[in-house]
Amino acid sequence: MTTATSTARTTGANSPLAAVLRTETRLFLREPGSLFWILAFPTVLLTILGLIPSFREDDAALGGRSVIDLYVPVAVLLGMIMAGLQAMPPVLTGYRERGILRRMSATPVRPSALLTAQIALHGAASVGSALLAMAVGRMAFGVRLPGQPVGYLLALLLAVACVLALGATICALSRTTKASAAVGSVAYLVMMFTAGVWVPVQTMPGLLRRIVEATPFGAASQALDQAASGNWPDWAHLLVMAVWTAALGAAATRLFRWE
Repeated sequence: MTTATSTARTTGANSPLAAVLRTETRLFLREPGSLFWILAFPTVLLTILGLIPSFREDDAALGGRSVIDLYVPVAVLLGMIMAGLQAMPPVLTGYRERGILRRMSATPVRPSALLTAQIALHGAASVGSALLAMAVGRMAFGVRLPGQPVGYLLALLLAVACVLALGATICALSRTTKASAAVGSVAYLVMMFTAGVWVPVQTMPGLLRRIVEATPFGAASQALDQAASGNWPDWAHLLVMAVWTAALGAAATRLFRWE
């Protein structure tokens, strides 16, 4: 029994997916630029905004909350946007452009293992960035932890799945690294606006807010803010994220080419 268990563990540890994941993790950790923009930049931006005295004061127009309370979910989403739209697409497109995916098809390691590893790696980095932003918001500026943790976690995971599906779609549509960087930059700017980086979604005019709430990150921003306030996220916002994730995931699967 002991021998069988040890063999199973060794087989799992030496599986193609595990080997690819280890390799991709080492490569990711050697990229200080990606580490900064995904893990550190959202929290740095949150800290800069938190140092503005007026942003820490409760405002009756915001339901008795401060601007910094609204920006913690925005910082959480910003890390995801960086991972899914700026970091992941150029990596995968570069592998395909250089023929790495084609050469992998002749080995026991399938190209799909590389795609799975990239999604898992950038998804984990997004969650790590979210936890860091929440921790700094709480310890440095007294921002309350989510009052509805289950709803917050659900909204967080849906947002991560949605941005990775969008990043995979960009990879599928882009034949070169330059093209993926260009498309990713346009999507990045749009998603930053809809996530409320420049203007919190809660303070947008009525019509604009309804339009933004139909986008994946507008809905995510609202869902995270509601869960942070102690309420269950609006099912309409969760549904918007789920529909976008399913649609983008289906498009990426259909359009993606290994070479």
